[in-house]
Amino acid sequence: MIVLGIILLVIGFVASIPVLWTVGIVLAVAGAVLAVVGSTGRRIGGRAHWY
Repeated sequence: MIVLGIILLVIGFVASIPVLWTVGIVLAVAGAVLAVVGSTGRRIGGRAHWY
């Protein structure tokens, strides 16, 4: 999710598409939050690991 967010950020920046820029930021932040919460050992959505 973080990688997809970064890819969308780059595409949105290069192509000057603000919607892709916004979606990229949201996905990158959500991915970072899930990674941090998952690394603390908490279950997310009933699953111990996200692949």
